[in-house]
Amino acid sequence: MNIVKIILLPISFFYGLIMSIRNFLFNCKVLRSKRFNIPIISVGNLSFGGTGKTPHIEYLVRLLKKKYSVVALSRGYGRKTKGFILANENSTPCEIGDEALQYKTKFKESIKVAVDGNRRRGIKILFNKFPELEVVLLDDAFQHRWVKPGLSILLTDYHKLYCDDFPPPSGTLREFRRGSKRADIIIVTKTTSVLSPITRRRITKIIKPKEYQSLYFSYIKYGVLQSLQNEDTIPKATKFSTILLFSGIANSYPLQDRLRNKCNELIVMEFKDHHKYSVNDLNKIKKKFENIYTKNKIIITTEKDAMRLSKPELSKIVNELPIYYLPIEVSLHKDDAKEFDKQIIDYVRKNKRNN
Repeated sequence: MNIVKIILLPISFFYGLIMSIRNFLFNCKVLRSKRFNIPIISVGNLSFGGTGKTPHIEYLVRLLKKKYSVVALSRGYGRKTKGFILANENSTPCEIGDEALQYKTKFKESIKVAVDGNRRRGIKILFNKFPELEVVLLDDAFQHRWVKPGLSILLTDYHKLYCDDFPPPSGTLREFRRGSKRADIIIVTKTTSVLSPITRRRITKIIKPKEYQSLYFSYIKYGVLQSLQNEDTIPKATKFSTILLFSGIANSYPLQDRLRNKCNELIVMEFKDHHKYSVNDLNKIKKKFENIYTKNKIIITTEKDAMRLSKPELSKIVNELPIYYLPIEVSLHKDDAKEFDKQIIDYVRKNKRNN
């Protein structure tokens, strides 16, 4: 830890203390969490983003949607609207946020997608509208204690474990690391695709999961490049002279590592997390791309950023540029996948309504 972070530790302690008081009030039932008679799975983290919540929610959707009626409920971070909104095929990121739009775009009618900052209200509205619902997936809800999930999943980045972090301004934790005790499942995300037993044991010793907690390890799987203009267009080249990568996510380093193997030169333009792209931003990207003096070049962004580019005012510039996005999925390592899938399915089956 550098000297500046050490100096700021008292402020970090004060921030963490405020969150601890809030948690204490929930634990003592001064503030009350609401339980619902339906399987509710929460996915969240202790840090301010960047652990891979969206692809893990998508993993759960793929696991459950064939057998159960599923809804993904988030607060709709970054949207300009308020209250409860049910996503549809015409929804925009300004209306429901980019994560919710990604769920709706990817899974279409096979699941319900909704946003509401008040998750308790959101669940009640969904029950009234769709009595047949069987599973609720709460996105980014580890600190949203007004709803008591039946199963709480905590994600932590392999390269920045919550055990080694602090509340702001010295770190990026939303609360003290002891909040991890509320989790039923801990997933170490963004590991390498091959995980050695030695590394697994080392991380397990650092995290020290409780007896009631299951610990799993996941990694990112990349799909095929998709064009923003034409879904059927795939670049012919397998390696490029230059790739211009722009992104507005918390951590783009796994994607950067992936793309460095696909080009001779990687140019990175980073925007803040959940950045709302403007015409000016797209013009800067266009200018940067035009100043790359090679023919074998391409622009790549993330799937989440691609959702934010679907605004009418940006369409003209987007259509002028060879912009592609790289879809991702998460996989769990070997036996972890079987055990995790079984734990999720068993929980949902045992807690179905009318059981």
